[in-house]
Amino acid sequence: MGWHQELLIGFDLETTGTDPAEARIVTAAVVETKGGEPVGRREWLADPGIPIPDEAAAIHGITSERAALGRPAREVADEIAGILVAHWSAGAAVVAYNAAFDLTILAAELRRHGLPSLGERLAAEGLAAGAATETGPVVDPLTMDRALDRYRRGKRNLETVCRVYGVTLDDAHEAGADALAAVRVACALADRYPEVAAAAPWDLHHDQVRWYADWARGYEAWLRRGGNPTATVDPRWPLRG
Repeated sequence: MGWHQELLIGFDLETTGTDPAEARIVTAAVVETKGGEPVGRREWLADPGIPIPDEAAAIHGITSERAALGRPAREVADEIAGILVAHWSAGAAVVAYNAAFDLTILAAELRRHGLPSLGERLAAEGLAAGAATETGPVVDPLTMDRALDRYRRGKRNLETVCRVYGVTLDDAHEAGADALAAVRVACALADRYPEVAAAAPWDLHHDQVRWYADWARGYEAWLRRGGNPTATVDPRWPLRG
């Protein structure tokens, strides 16, 4: 059947900004799916503890006043991390569009609040991969799409890629809708590329580590050729920093 027909866990965050080291969680969703269809869902509204910039609120629709009604960010980050690790320990892959952004923000929130990291939680579950724990398996449709259709012109945001693969996204930048759409794009990629569908989840994870690093090197070189000689692009995936 392939990994895309098994249990997949869609994950998405909406945040206060675009810098993973500084951005805070505002909303979050973890959507359990089977065959691309939702079978369970958890969603959170978090009080980030800082004002939400107008430009961020304009994207996801959550103002500082509304977020103040949410749960403390510490509790939200702890619950999300616990749920993701529980799914990994049960053998499920987590699907996140631009995973290096969402997982890095989650990791930063865990550090900020003095909570166990994802790696520490995995180690406690007996899932440590040697001295350096690996977080995963993760499926990132953005990384896959860049590698598998690298010469396609145009944007690669979730809304655009959904149109490319025939996936409906009715409420972009709502965490639950984005998480489900990410899973469906991953399934569409597996349907289009049989070698991807046939890969074991950890093998696909390690392919994406390589693909992301290749993309980062190419993008960095492009930026430098374009007049930014000191540009750097972090090649690490699915966690930076």
